[in-house]
Amino acid sequence: MADMIDIRAFGAVGDGATLNTQAVQAAIDECSRTSAPGVLVAGGRFVIGTIFLKDDVTLHIAGGAVLAGSTDIADYAPDVHKNMYRDEPHMDRCLIFARGARRIAIEGKGTIDGRGGHETFRHSGQTPFHRPMMIRFLECSCIRMHDITLRDPAAWTSAWLYCDDIAVDGVTISSRANGNGDGLDFDGCTGVRVSNCSFDTSDDSICLQASRPDRPCRDVTVSNCVFCSHWAGMRIGLLSRGDIRNVAVTNCVFRDINDSGLKIQLCEGGVMENMAFSNLVMENVPRPIFMTFGQQRACVDAPPGVAPMQRMGNMTFSNIVADSSMCGKDSAIILVGLPGHCIENIALSDISLTTAGGAAAGEIDPAPLPDLTLEQIGRWWPEYFCFKRTVPACGLYAAHLRGLTLRNVQLRTAAPDARPTVFCHDVPQADLGELKQ
Repeated sequence: MADMIDIRAFGAVGDGATLNTQAVQAAIDECSRTSAPGVLVAGGRFVIGTIFLKDDVTLHIAGGAVLAGSTDIADYAPDVHKNMYRDEPHMDRCLIFARGARRIAIEGKGTIDGRGGHETFRHSGQTPFHRPMMIRFLECSCIRMHDITLRDPAAWTSAWLYCDDIAVDGVTISSRANGNGDGLDFDGCTGVRVSNCSFDTSDDSICLQASRPDRPCRDVTVSNCVFCSHWAGMRIGLLSRGDIRNVAVTNCVFRDINDSGLKIQLCEGGVMENMAFSNLVMENVPRPIFMTFGQQRACVDAPPGVAPMQRMGNMTFSNIVADSSMCGKDSAIILVGLPGHCIENIALSDISLTTAGGAAAGEIDPAPLPDLTLEQIGRWWPEYFCFKRTVPACGLYAAHLRGLTLRNVQLRTAAPDARPTVFCHDVPQADLGELKQ
């Protein structure tokens, strides 16, 4: 920390009450101008509004120090781009922002606290209503984030838009203070490495997305992470106007997740392919894998209507142990396309899944689930509850899928179940191998 620029030298006061936005911004500007080793936040709890990171700035938050978001929305700048989902302008503002910056970093053993549970950020009918994100990077490159704790954002913890060369390591994210508390959202990013991170989130822990047709999300690795989430551990897609490809996820643990471990969804006209998921352990996760291929408008910038469907597939899932025995009768692996638009070439190998079971004969409708068309789900995202029925299989449900391969897959139920273990509907070229039950 020698030679770092201390924010206290610019008048910052770490008393947890004084607004220090100008002092911290002055330190950042000086660091960028002089190429100093970094900006030091130490020795207190420093309240800020929106700050802007710039080229060659490392924001170092020392152990015991806290950078805390203001609870006055007037302290959050309006010129920080926007949230890319439709119908969510209340999340346009953010605490830390960078546009077009190069060689930036956030590090240290300290904490960034969004104070998202404050009554200011809870919807009580007031207009306008704002819930700022904690971090947003736009068209930046060579970004490093490590060892920091990110706590209690009012909305998403972070949005990375159209960035390149990203490494996130050893980060702890706790975002349960408010709803829609995503962890790391990479939109149209390339060269992304996430490792050794811990997530406890009120919404998806990691998202891989592509909100612009000309900005693919590609070349992404996620390893050695622990996921706990009120919704999904990893969501890939939904925002999918651009292509999403070349993704590897390995050596991760998913536990106590309310919806899905891996939620993989293409719906806005891009191509999604070339992904490998391996060496995963899941406990108390209803749907270890939930995959959909359909049509929906999710992006705020998407034109009216829905985009033509292209291609989704070429994915492998291997060496996965999942215990969903406490998750009820809706627990299963679910892979669904649409008629005439099949998901292609999905391979599952060396998988052990225990679901709850417990369905009696005649209790569950044995017909295929309804197709998740736009007419079926309306303006909503393609979620599991949009089927409005319990899955007619106690292990694996596949529909409109061409080229399904199972090798050494063990599917069991904790309680006897009258449903078939595997239910395939419109699945040509299926090779179920020696399925073990």
